[in-house]
Amino acid sequence: MRWNLRLAAAHRGIWKASELQAKLAEHGLVISAGKMSGWWSGHPASLKLEDLDVLCAVLDCGVEELLIPEPDTVSRSAPECEPPAATGTGMTVTPKRRDGRSLPPV
Repeated sequence: MRWNLRLAAAHRGIWKASELQAKLAEHGLVISAGKMSGWWSGHPASLKLEDLDVLCAVLDCGVEELLIPEPDTVSRSAPECEPPAATGTGMTVTPKRRDGRSLPPV
């Protein structure tokens, strides 16, 4: 996914992070300068869905304008191997206590 906040804000005449931060505060979303910097720079560390709702309301846009999918950048992993079937030989079962505590060493 590509974060597209700056361009979405620019389309609405918001050119500074501090302008957007003030508009978000008017709608009840008070965020720190550090978090706003992360959002504005294009690399948000985290984003709550509630915050995304407020962003969309302030910018009068949809999520699809803020989050641009980039499926070509996803690396494909090798298919996972299935574990070998238990045959009853060579495999030991270790019982576990019901209260979650570990068993004493053998």
